[in-house]
Amino acid sequence: QVHLVESGGGSVQAGGSLRLSCAASGYTYSRHHMLGWFRQAPGKEREGVAAIDGTGRSAYAASVKGRFTISKDSGENILLLQMNSLKPEDTAMYYCAADLSPPQEVDGWLREHSSSNRGYWGQGTQVTVSS
Repeated sequence: QVHLVESGGGSVQAGGSLRLSCAASGYTYSRHHMLGWFRQAPGKEREGVAAIDGTGRSAYAASVKGRFTISKDSGENILLLQMNSLKPEDTAMYYCAADLSPPQEVDGWLREHSSSNRGYWGQGTQVTVSS
């Protein structure tokens, strides 16, 4: 059974930084897998934030490009999201996801997976950015 556990969320002021972590258990990362971060703000649909494939190729939502960086420590089965220059509109619950059989490449997967129940999802970590 795969479990994903997010941590690192919190409350920061605009312009601050946070680093989210997602620890995976019951799972061995493979180059065929896709990993990503998604978020959902109150009253809004879940949206893709960043994703990374087995080759290390990454994709980002336009709203976070240049501010957020996704990376993974395959040896430790940990997915990271470094978030800099945070804005109030980044406030949301952040979820990590793992897809063992992604049907798309990283860009398409980031767009499509937010509405999918395929694969595995963590319970989320709250990020609150105040102005």
